[in-house]
Amino acid sequence: MAVLGIESSAHTFGVGISEKGKILANAKEMYKITDKGMIPSRVAEFHSNNAKAVITDALKSSGLSLGDIEAISYTKGPGLGPCLRVGQLSALTLGEKLSVPVYPVNHAIGHIQITAHLSGIKDPLAIYVSGGNSQILGIADEGLKRYHIYGETLDIGLGNMIDNFARAAKLNPAWGSTVAKVAEGGSYLQMPYTVKGMDFTFTGLLTHAVKSLPHNSLRDVAYSLQETAFSMVAEASERALLLSGKRGAILCGGVAQSKRLREMLGAMSNSHGCGFFVAPDEYNADNGAMIAYVGELMHRHGAKPKNSELGIKQRYRIDEVDLRWL
Repeated sequence: MAVLGIESSAHTFGVGISEKGKILANAKEMYKITDKGMIPSRVAEFHSNNAKAVITDALKSSGLSLGDIEAISYTKGPGLGPCLRVGQLSALTLGEKLSVPVYPVNHAIGHIQITAHLSGIKDPLAIYVSGGNSQILGIADEGLKRYHIYGETLDIGLGNMIDNFARAAKLNPAWGSTVAKVAEGGSYLQMPYTVKGMDFTFTGLLTHAVKSLPHNSLRDVAYSLQETAFSMVAEASERALLLSGKRGAILCGGVAQSKRLREMLGAMSNSHGCGFFVAPDEYNADNGAMIAYVGELMHRHGAKPKNSELGIKQRYRIDEVDLRWL
């Protein structure tokens, strides 16, 4: 049962292949982000130009042919509309050509489920931190199985905040790993810290950090920004872990590649005797394998969607998704 999954929510066009829970391929091409950020139409054009080659690479890596594919899955949302559309049309075209079912996947569920699958932790608290969103979640089964959101950002995602700071500081490439490198050896400056129960906000922190740049070293500002934002996520996550009674936590999404955030959340989990897991970075960055894996779960459990559901949804919240197939 090999399922091919397509991810195209933002700067990455990824194609993965999953069979019996084993990832056979995880190919991708990434649009190069500069200090000007992403222009959706240009990124979508990049995806269109690279789609065929990435699909070919994935099949070659897996040792399979198109005839071995039993189903197709794609990222329905959330994400950038033009980029999502390229993945959707690629999936529908392949589904029509192969006469196989097509499954729409929520991007966040892709990140969470591939990490949960690799972790071996049963029913973990999921700390999902990406460019577009940041949430603390766990599965609730109260008549209808869904992800319950314990806490989330009330304004922008953690990754988006860091990327915006990187652009304001004129870093290139303007993303989190560059900020982390610049922050090494920095000293802490007082920054706004906003946690409301298990929710948090980042725009006040971002504004303060940017305004601090002319009067302080970039290293100290970058260090302080990271420490403050990551501490906020750790505090809210600790509260959710204790409230939910879960015995393990997983960290996933693009910002899960941060070594410092991993250290903080690992220490928090360990202090309560709970397991903690982060997947290899290839599964934290946007990738097709996570979409293929979730598509395989849906296919295996007969969760075939209606044709009317095979669209895209830029604001596709994870708590809208019925998880009876999980």
